[in-house]
Amino acid sequence: MKILQIPRRFVKEDWGGTETVILETSKSLKALGHQTEIICPNILTSRHEEYIEGIRVKRCPYFYPYYGLSKDARRLLDKRGGNIFSLALMRQLRRMPANIFHLHTGKRIGGIASYIAKKRNIPFVISLHGGVYDVPQQERESWTSPTKGTLEWGKVLGLWVGSRSVLQNAAAIICVGKKEHQEVQKRFPNKRALFLPNGVDVKHFSQQCNPKNFRNKYCIDRHKKIILQVGRITPQKNQQFSLELLNELRKKHQVHLVLIGPVNDHIYFAQLQKYIAQHNLQNCVTIIQGLPAKSTELLEAYHACQLFLLPSIHEPFGIVILEAWAAQKPVVASNVGGIPSFVTSQKNALLCQVNQHSPFLDAIEKTIRNNNYAQNLAQNGFGEIKKKYSWEKITRDLICLYENVIEEHYHV
Repeated sequence: MKILQIPRRFVKEDWGGTETVILETSKSLKALGHQTEIICPNILTSRHEEYIEGIRVKRCPYFYPYYGLSKDARRLLDKRGGNIFSLALMRQLRRMPANIFHLHTGKRIGGIASYIAKKRNIPFVISLHGGVYDVPQQERESWTSPTKGTLEWGKVLGLWVGSRSVLQNAAAIICVGKKEHQEVQKRFPNKRALFLPNGVDVKHFSQQCNPKNFRNKYCIDRHKKIILQVGRITPQKNQQFSLELLNELRKKHQVHLVLIGPVNDHIYFAQLQKYIAQHNLQNCVTIIQGLPAKSTELLEAYHACQLFLLPSIHEPFGIVILEAWAAQKPVVASNVGGIPSFVTSQKNALLCQVNQHSPFLDAIEKTIRNNNYAQNLAQNGFGEIKKKYSWEKITRDLICLYENVIEEHYHV
């Protein structure tokens, strides 16, 4: 079976949960005897083709259909998820061999893939990684804010490829969170909708390493407890809130906050830096602007921390929680999006209402003060991933879906 994976972008320099899912399932598909390639626009890179961990990635030129769009606005849209178009992608999809398309994006790129799939009589499925029905309105508005003052002429392109009908035309919709899965079932009662959570490389994140290396490299006092947050630096991930928590925690505890992730929003990053300076937090915060997903340094960061924090405003799944569990670390996170679908609060993590300082502070203090309690949360999380979240298991479920979709498509 030959599968074409079609995301909006795929670059090592701006890695996140979606990229991890696509790469890890592609590697597992290959190991199980299937062929898979990734094809996408060349957003944030000039490399048109490369192999990442043995998987071929092919990229195509793209453009934004807006008059008056500045270079700065284009860069922001590249990071935030701007609605692009690519004639080159259309040409490539026409001729690349495939039994099935797996879309990891909607909008116009999803429309292009859907359009070509219909022309070639190939079925396609789509995964909802970034959240479709559970994204706060404020964040939705931030996605398009760089286009203010421009003239959009791309609606005709969207009509051409049917960008608003991608979900309706998909043979199956894959959801990583139960909440979104329920919403999809409600909106598309006759559509095959699959709840398929993300996975984690348990062997990698649980392997032995020397966490002292991380402390030494970033000059973090050995007496301080490290609170770690991993994720793109954007308002969605809510690093500002983490800084506010740190400002309160340091009054009673020796703590150090480590933020790891590529900067997707430079205006937001500047706000974080301003807050750090205003509150004299320089000696208890370390910001690392992205590390490779399988790097030794990221592994050491997980093992060096005493607590993993994820205070996101919304989170379709939260794959970094699985990584923290694999490193056997306690987790405190927001009770939003897909997180409650695999986390049981008080058992394998502590969940708090988003942006509520007191519950988060209580949860963090309870964890860093009580070693036995923290270890119990961590061990329960580790037990959870070993049973349910290996990439091989996730990929076998995916193969089953592909095979059913292909069989039904050609026998209807």
